[in-house]
Amino acid sequence: MKTLKTPMLLAILLMLSPLISIAQDNPMYWIHVDDVKPSMAAEYEATVKEALGLLNQHNIQSAGMIALATNDSKYHFISPIKNLGDVNYKIWKDLSDKAGQEVVSNLFKKMDKCYDNERDYVLTLRKELTYMPDGITQTPEGRNYRKNYLFYVAPGNRAAVDEKFKAVKEVYAKKGAKEYYRVYKSGFGADGEHYLVSIAAKDAMDYAKTEEETMELIGDEGKKVLDELFGSSLKYKVIDGYMRPDLAYKAK
Repeated sequence: MKTLKTPMLLAILLMLSPLISIAQDNPMYWIHVDDVKPSMAAEYEATVKEALGLLNQHNIQSAGMIALATNDSKYHFISPIKNLGDVNYKIWKDLSDKAGQEVVSNLFKKMDKCYDNERDYVLTLRKELTYMPDGITQTPEGRNYRKNYLFYVAPGNRAAVDEKFKAVKEVYAKKGAKEYYRVYKSGFGADGEHYLVSIAAKDAMDYAKTEEETMELIGDEGKKVLDELFGSSLKYKVIDGYMRPDLAYKAK
């Protein structure tokens, strides 16, 4: 959540953006992650809320972001972008211009001591692989819990994995499954090439109930295509978390 450390990164992004820019049908998202020390989580959140208060006070319009806190003590700030050239920290520069450089700098100093690592990467929503028959949204009302599956793949296996995802979606749609999910594909800056499957629920118990009902509904046919999907991956991991509306910012 701070300024780019060198102009070189921005230059690289600008050079790559025409090559990696995606079709409008598949939105791109820039994710900034702070790997917060568990003992500093309360102070970190208080500082983020202080920053959000300043953004609201000064009516900063540069960007908006939603926030996800995961059970591995990472805070993810997710912003929509049109291409890689939009990966920048203009929102904080604009705040510095209005609130003062010293004010914003002091906020970041307070935040910096709360974590040792931070990173940025890009994800692309793959609508054609996503199963949300009532309409795609990142933030379904009343369903802030997230179960995230990361499927890591070899570059030469992308097309095959795409087909596995399409097969899963076809079975879910045919059976009328109530477990909805979004599929994202990793891009620039990601920790290994992977697909992210994000499932929203009210809480962990609600997720477990829906998962059990879905597995029963899709039966052997569904289990077969899911096994094939898992089998086509190099590895996978599961990360739980909650969306945090109190740490989000919406430009008015």
